[in-house]
Amino acid sequence: MVWERPWIRYWLPVGLWAAAIFVISTDLGSTGNTSRILGPILRWLYPEISAGGIQLVQLMIRKLGHMSGYAVLATLFWRAWYRPGRAGERPWSPRLGWRAWVAATMYAVTDEVHQTFTSTRQGSPVDVLIDATGAALGLVAIWWLGRRRGWWRVGSPAA
Repeated sequence: MVWERPWIRYWLPVGLWAAAIFVISTDLGSTGNTSRILGPILRWLYPEISAGGIQLVQLMIRKLGHMSGYAVLATLFWRAWYRPGRAGERPWSPRLGWRAWVAATMYAVTDEVHQTFTSTRQGSPVDVLIDATGAALGLVAIWWLGRRRGWWRVGSPAA
């Protein structure tokens, strides 16, 4: 079966998620396009909301989108290197966690550079910081969940 091939099983999700981030980084994910969706929803939920309130909520949703998107990307990088399907219990590897965080953060840098070439977007070092924070939070969540569920022993030698 196609999904049984390790490269496809572990790296295809990374590539697909990175491609989704790339597409959203185009004019498609601009503030003008997302406000067409979020504005009416916010006005329906809270009719008294001001234009400034809509802008603030929209900004918060967009930044949470950055964080969550890069949390997913970092965990997909971690999963591809860790390969949870391998036989035997292996401990959490801080080295793989750092590697996944660096890879996601480097992709965030390239994403912000990409945005400088679109007409309705702009690259921002602050967004790279937000993305890197999201990546770190995603990896902390994987570590915490794995520790809580007994997937690995904390403090064991790195795999």
